[in-house]
Amino acid sequence: MSTIETWKALLEGKNADEVVTKALVRDVELPYGAGTMALITLDNGHDHTKPNTFGPRGLLALNDALDAIAARSDLAAVGVVGKPFIFAVGADLKGAQAVSSREEALAIARLGHHVFRRLGELHVPSFAFVNGAAMGGGLEIALHCTYRTVSSGVPAIALPECFLGLVPGWGGTQLLPRLIGPEKALKLIIENPLSQNRMIKGRDAYALGIADAMLDPADFIEESLRWAAQVLRGEVSVERPDHTAEDWTPVIDQARTLVDLKLRGASPAPYRALDLVALARTATRDEGFAAEDEALADLLMGDELRAGLYAFDLVQRRAKRPAGAPDKSLARQVTKVGVVGAGLMASQLALLFARRLEVPVVMTDLDQARLDKGVGYVHTEVDKLLAKGRVSADQANRLKGLVTGSLTKDAFADADFVIEAVFEDLSVKQKVFAEVEEVVSETCVLATNTSSLSVTDMAAGLRHPERVVGFHFFNPVAVLPLLEVVRGAATDDATLATAFAVGKTLKKSCVLVKDAPAFVVNRLLTRFMGEVTAAADEGTPLEVADHALDSLGLPMTPFALLQLVGPAVALHVAETMHAAFPDRFGVSENLAKLVAAGKPGLYGPDFQIDPEVRALFEGGSSPSTGEEVRLRALRALAQEIKLMLDEGVVSAPQDIDLCMILGAGWPFHTGGITPYLDRTGISEEVTGARFLEPGVASVPA
Repeated sequence: MSTIETWKALLEGKNADEVVTKALVRDVELPYGAGTMALITLDNGHDHTKPNTFGPRGLLALNDALDAIAARSDLAAVGVVGKPFIFAVGADLKGAQAVSSREEALAIARLGHHVFRRLGELHVPSFAFVNGAAMGGGLEIALHCTYRTVSSGVPAIALPECFLGLVPGWGGTQLLPRLIGPEKALKLIIENPLSQNRMIKGRDAYALGIADAMLDPADFIEESLRWAAQVLRGEVSVERPDHTAEDWTPVIDQARTLVDLKLRGASPAPYRALDLVALARTATRDEGFAAEDEALADLLMGDELRAGLYAFDLVQRRAKRPAGAPDKSLARQVTKVGVVGAGLMASQLALLFARRLEVPVVMTDLDQARLDKGVGYVHTEVDKLLAKGRVSADQANRLKGLVTGSLTKDAFADADFVIEAVFEDLSVKQKVFAEVEEVVSETCVLATNTSSLSVTDMAAGLRHPERVVGFHFFNPVAVLPLLEVVRGAATDDATLATAFAVGKTLKKSCVLVKDAPAFVVNRLLTRFMGEVTAAADEGTPLEVADHALDSLGLPMTPFALLQLVGPAVALHVAETMHAAFPDRFGVSENLAKLVAAGKPGLYGPDFQIDPEVRALFEGGSSPSTGEEVRLRALRALAQEIKLMLDEGVVSAPQDIDLCMILGAGWPFHTGGITPYLDRTGISEEVTGARFLEPGVASVPA
């Protein structure tokens, strides 16, 4: 049975809920008498905001169009373009989740290859006119064509599969390295996906050699047709170097080192992608595509993909519709923002509010030197944005003009939103809010960026405690997308709605959190870190404790995180949590010694354990193995998550996962933390039940 017949048989009797991307074909007479082009427009016809994706029916529709084209003898060329602003973004992820057997997975891998490769094996040249976003299989369609043009206005081009637990499986690992060389190809296939799923723009794609010509967006199609005609007439020649003659080994080895550093073997997809790219140097097209088929079939049936798709859904859907958020119509308009403090965090906040809200932002602090330093930081960062071309000269001048400083809080009199970012001490923050309340209007929202203190206690002595809300950002503010919006006992819906509206305008993903010690991310990280540190206190070698969780593929080891946060901050949060939950959160005497000694962490500048720090931790008599430390930390996380859900800190396990992914960099391939605990059986061992329904974020049993 052929690939096409196999899929028609598989589709028979199934619910046809796939939004089919159609291949609409029309004839175009090319300029300069170059002949007729059959121009295929990819369009799902469902919603102009929804990107073109390919499920089985969409692939079969494209195949039918290519059947009709292949039967014609009057064509000079074939072209492929997307609907406005979108070329295509690859496989239908909902359909990928529904694949129920390896046989079905292998069939869809083969179907994609069967259809896409026809574009490069027609009797006439084929042209991809990349007019919009091209990701995954969308980019692979273009790679199969003989020639490619790209619009300089395309905002996103990528092969993000490894980010989700897959590989580029419809030709990407074979065609791209042969086209632009292995080093450049691995940036798109491995490095960018593992760097927070970084995208490139149309200009970058042209610079890398992915596209043969770059044209302006205003008349992109017309100019692409003109360019294609010149190619067909021999007036424009496209030369491409033969990269297969190069030695790919050093490049592959270097990429493997990067993957080891980032994932430590935790996810199979990037390693399969590396093997496939290495194969591309010597494999025939049939051999390379067959290897992609096998890899795709294996990974489509793996837990990492299901977890990655679960995480993707959280970030794309739940983060945009926060559970428990009040009606947005209750939100008040914010025309001016006040920031109490001019330290690093306050300065980052001032810049963010000015850039995103485009309203005046005034900072206050205790003396002019601190204030000048804070405003100066904002101006310096704006200059950096200007130098990178992220803002124009006019925008830079406007941003600098929006951020000012004042030594008195009277400057907040006409502010609608005031956020404090002062020292993490309850009495200090209470005093700040009492002073601010004396000068602001009764409807001005008072927000705190506290990482662990009670929002309710902070508001307790105010005349209007209902307008106080937690607004917990994560450092660096410009990078990490999570914003924990904390509802105190008195916080009203209007305040909360305003906080969510402001958070959305700041382009942050907001999660509603109950006012509980350390909220979500810091509570879980403190419990997690506490167990690892306790194991070290008991005599576990520091290296063993630090690398016990490597199998999760976390962005950094526990002690590297400690170094980033700073021992003093970690100690303060541990003490806060110990005061709230003394039976579960300890305070490490050795961590206190580390702070007293003024050490920045456990590691020295050579990334080796500081000998003086090692001496501080000597004396424990009950060492654990790495596996024992791993289980201890994960069991503690399972217990803490269950307690948080019972307390109503968030509405569902999905919010826990969203917080850990966006605020702590928990890997997509784990799906956050609860799917991992479910898959490993730890959640049932500790709590007696799974956190998620069977089949959610894992392969159905």
